[in-house]
Amino acid sequence: MRIKTLLLVILALTIYPLYAQETTDHYIEVIGTSEIEIVPDKIHYIIEIREYFEEEFDGKSKPEEYHTKVPLSQIEQGLRKNLAEAGITQDAIRTQEIGDYWRKQGQDFLVSKQFDITLTDFKQIDEIIKRINTKGINTMRIGELENKDILAYHQKGKIEALKAAQRKAAYLVEALGKKLGDVLRIVEGDNTSGLPFAQSNVSNVMSSNAASFDSFRTIKKNYSVMVRFEITD
Repeated sequence: MRIKTLLLVILALTIYPLYAQETTDHYIEVIGTSEIEIVPDKIHYIIEIREYFEEEFDGKSKPEEYHTKVPLSQIEQGLRKNLAEAGITQDAIRTQEIGDYWRKQGQDFLVSKQFDITLTDFKQIDEIIKRINTKGINTMRIGELENKDILAYHQKGKIEALKAAQRKAAYLVEALGKKLGDVLRIVEGDNTSGLPFAQSNVSNVMSSNAASFDSFRTIKKNYSVMVRFEITD
C-alpha cells in the first residue's frame, strides 16, 4: 500500500508541471461584436380581414344600431381581387388562421381571417396599400423576413466579431507595452437579431401610414464572441 501511494504522489508531481506549462496567468479577455444588415429576398406580409357592419361607416349610427353585417366571404373576395390587381398571384396567398372576433353585447360574432402573403419586393406592399379597401381590413403588418443565404451571413457575422475582439485586445495590450500572444479560449455569445420579424409593428390600417414600415425593411443580426488571448513581452 505504501508503494502504491508513493507512485501516485510521484505521478501527480510529474503531471502538474506539464499542466502548468499549458496555462498562463498573463492573458486578456475581451468581447468582440458585429452587426450584419441583410436585404430579405422573401417577405411575409400579414393581412387580417374581419366582418363589419355597414353602419359603422355612415357617420351617424350608434353601435346599438348596427345591423347590416358584411360577410367575410365578400370581404375576402374583394381582398383577393385587390391583390391580383397589385400583381400578387393566388399561390402566394396562404390562409394562416380563422376565428370569431370578440362579440360585443347585443351583437353577432364578427368572424375574422388572416392571410400570409409571400412577397419578393417591398414595392409590392406599396401596391397593395394603394388598392386595398380598408373597411374590411383589421390589421396589416410585415411578418417574417427571410434570405436564402442567411447561414453564410451568420458565418460572416461571427468572423467579423472575432476579428473585432482581436483588434480590441491588440491595442489594449500594446498600450501596456506588451504583445498579443496565442488564442487561449473562444466563447460564442448569444447572437440576437434586431427585429427580424417585426412582429410587434402592428398597423391599424384605418389610419394606416405606409412609411411606418420603412424601418423594418432589412434583417439586422448582432453577433458577439468572447476571446482570451495570451499576453507576451
